[in-house]
Amino acid sequence: MKKFIAGVDEVGRGSLIGPVYAAAVILKKKINKKELKDSKKLNKARREILSKYIKKNSTWAIGSASIKEIEKINILNASLLAMKRAIKKLKKKPTLVLIDGNKIPEIKNYKIKSIIKGDQKISEISAASIIAKVSRDNLITNLSKKFKKYGWSKNAGYGTKDHIDAIKKYGITKLHRKTFNPIHNILSLKKLR
Repeated sequence: MKKFIAGVDEVGRGSLIGPVYAAAVILKKKINKKELKDSKKLNKARREILSKYIKKNSTWAIGSASIKEIEKINILNASLLAMKRAIKKLKKKPTLVLIDGNKIPEIKNYKIKSIIKGDQKISEISAASIIAKVSRDNLITNLSKKFKKYGWSKNAGYGTKDHIDAIKKYGITKLHRKTFNPIHNILSLKKLR
């Protein structure tokens, strides 16, 4: 029986805006695994080239969890939900699912294992981290065109000084995660005034 190993990783957990994304990837044998690294260790141009290369040489899927879901069930559970959705979307059912980190989504009839720093150790997880990051970055770049004041094209929605200053000056958008610090704290202070 053929073994299909799927790697899974998420991106956007620490961002103050938008959905959290996860990718699930089953690599084809012909792919050059030496090229695959943790997405955080690659520059933007390299990630984009590798994302296209991985997509051509794998079975892959993206899952996400919305801002509303993040605010309702918290970011950890939303990340696990995005992973679950990505795994379930794969056209082939994996024999084994390897997930970056120390938590796993609950999915019946799937063999799942978590691996701390898996994005640095396992090619399938590295590939998932690259596809997830490029997909989410493209979304944030498109969203940043409507909300130029927040600098999302540079900060990907993370809590940089410029982003926090923009929130304090212009307020929050519908894309901000209201349950996240420092947004929650900024909103609480405004209510007290």
